[in-house]
Amino acid sequence: MTGTTPGRPSRTAWRARAKTRIAYLEAQLERERVKPCSEDRKALVEGMRGHLKKAGAAADEDFGWRRAWSGSAAREGVWSNIRSAEVMLLQLVSDEEVAGRASEVMALVKDHLETDDPRRVRLARRLRSIISGEISPSDRDLMVRALDAAYNALDDELARVRSLRNILWTATFLVLLGVAGLAVYGWFFPQSLSMCFTPKVNPGDTSGIDVVCPTAEHPDEEVGTPASSLAQSRDILTVEIAGLAGAALTVIASLRHIRGTDAPYMLPLASAVLKFPTGALSAFLGLLLIRGAFVPGLSDLDSRAQVLGWAAAFGAAQHLVTRLVDDRAQMTLSEVGRTTDAMIDPERAAVREHSVLGGTGAPGPPTAFQDGAGPHEGPQEGTREGERADEGADGSRPRAGP
Repeated sequence: MTGTTPGRPSRTAWRARAKTRIAYLEAQLERERVKPCSEDRKALVEGMRGHLKKAGAAADEDFGWRRAWSGSAAREGVWSNIRSAEVMLLQLVSDEEVAGRASEVMALVKDHLETDDPRRVRLARRLRSIISGEISPSDRDLMVRALDAAYNALDDELARVRSLRNILWTATFLVLLGVAGLAVYGWFFPQSLSMCFTPKVNPGDTSGIDVVCPTAEHPDEEVGTPASSLAQSRDILTVEIAGLAGAALTVIASLRHIRGTDAPYMLPLASAVLKFPTGALSAFLGLLLIRGAFVPGLSDLDSRAQVLGWAAAFGAAQHLVTRLVDDRAQMTLSEVGRTTDAMIDPERAAVREHSVLGGTGAPGPPTAFQDGAGPHEGPQEGTREGERADEGADGSRPRAGP
């Protein structure tokens, strides 16, 4: 029905999950299609069929050599159409199924809409009636709009993840370009960016001096020989490789803080890859500061091993900067589908949602159920438990509604 290719293996895991969801929605659509249809219902059926067809085509699309940077477009095309089809399905199913889907819709709304969002507040107050089967046309429309708003909020959250991922990959490319440019420049003009050091000698010593470079040591050179004249083409490249090794160590150490996520775009990977060129750059800059006597007591290094050791240390020190990027990435991922305080503190959220509507309705029964209580767990009228449940957060009794 949707134009998917039977028997064609899915190239990635997300495509396999998407095709499974498409097949499920196709079965739901086929069941609704055979029912008596009005013109409005036919329009919804055709619209849902069109979204599923587009989702299937996007899941099967092969970008060829452009696949490396076109996968995000395919993913967005698949899931946006699947979500739109699910919203339309909610308009097609019977009242009994709407009642059965109410808790699922409320869970999505709590995950993606703010506590004081009017659609969430209205749905929370009507949830008990909807589940009990007292559904009006406005209730179905409210569920559809709330579900659509939740999906739009989810799309916005994923867009922030994708944007940060793109920024990190762009930053990685630019830093890598700078590191490669330094290595090329140092290869052709090694004296301009010399990484060689002259250990201190005793005053009046005319027996010769030692020159230490990242790739070689030159003992007993003539006194007065400039250290930069002995620089080699591979010096800067060697320093950068040592910085890469130091950065790799911090990447391995940071893996213990990385948690798996169901959000797409591999944001932790982009954050980790940025550390490598940053480590190479920080190694070069660190040795340049030492050679310029910027760090007191480290104006001269005594051996090639010391030069490479400090390069690796400065490469690992990039973590002081890139860990801020790691924190930002983890914070962005945690905002995707983050459970809001309505499920963490039901009583406080109930009072807040009640105050949004002016405090005129009786919040007891709807609020007790909207945050996870079952249909028989709410307070019963005429009991002391029900009277206590109707009390506000400060112990006062709200006035009865009309």
